[in-house]
Amino acid sequence: MEAVNSVIVNFVKILPKSVVHLFSKKYIAGEKLEDGIRVVKELNARGIIATMDVLGESVQTIDDAISAKKGAIQVLEAINEHELNSNLSIKPTQLGLLIDAEFCYNQLKEIVQRAKELNNFVRIDMEDSSVTDAIFNLFGRLKEEYSNVGIVVQAYLKRNIADVDRLNKNGTNYRLCKGIYVEPEEIAFKNRDKIREKFLEALELMLDNGNYVGIATHDDPLVEGAYKMIEEKNLSKDKYEFQMLYGVKDSLRDKINSDGHKIRVYVPFGEHWHAYSIRRLQENPALAWYITKSIFSLN
Repeated sequence: MEAVNSVIVNFVKILPKSVVHLFSKKYIAGEKLEDGIRVVKELNARGIIATMDVLGESVQTIDDAISAKKGAIQVLEAINEHELNSNLSIKPTQLGLLIDAEFCYNQLKEIVQRAKELNNFVRIDMEDSSVTDAIFNLFGRLKEEYSNVGIVVQAYLKRNIADVDRLNKNGTNYRLCKGIYVEPEEIAFKNRDKIREKFLEALELMLDNGNYVGIATHDDPLVEGAYKMIEEKNLSKDKYEFQMLYGVKDSLRDKINSDGHKIRVYVPFGEHWHAYSIRRLQENPALAWYITKSIFSLN
């Protein structure tokens, strides 16, 4: 299967943009804000909540970063106007982290402040290991002033348990995921079972400390492990939620929803869908295989 996945990813990389769109349209809402609004409305009608994300990262100019900030605020205002059950996810490198950290912080602060005014919430996405500490620093500063901000942690990073121990002290609102970036073995676990073990270890630490956790996974064993933990700890439904990507394993998403657990779907949209699609397929061959099967009905 690994060899097949690699072939699929390499194949996707050389396809024309019009063909890559066949792969992307299943898990990207579209290019415009109205596409994101439409998808979130559809999810909300099914009892599923959302987080909206304007695609783009690693911007290189101040003007592009300011434009991204304005776009994020526009999303928050659209959520409010259309009475959507959604919050906002944002990547710091989209807001200028690679240009200047203080500039990025001020950009993020404007977004979080606007979200507060609209009674909404902002999730700061995690990116690759080159900016992990910088993102945690941004989050720490914002958390001192705002309660409507959360962070993402990645279970496959060997530093993650230590990070969770530290973040737990501040009542952190988490999204816990396995991790999607390709990282060296020196800093990231590669074994699937080990990553699952560390995911559940981190989840237990978070829940035992009373933190709110977005359990972000498409992995059936991890969903089952989370179910078991929730039952054993007799957790109320306001202590956690499950999170999944738009268009990925909808049957599992619907099962979680029908089982009575809160489920949030990550809804990306925007003009930068092509770069996002290629990167995701490069970094997650299993996702490439899943999408390829769904498109070509290779069951």
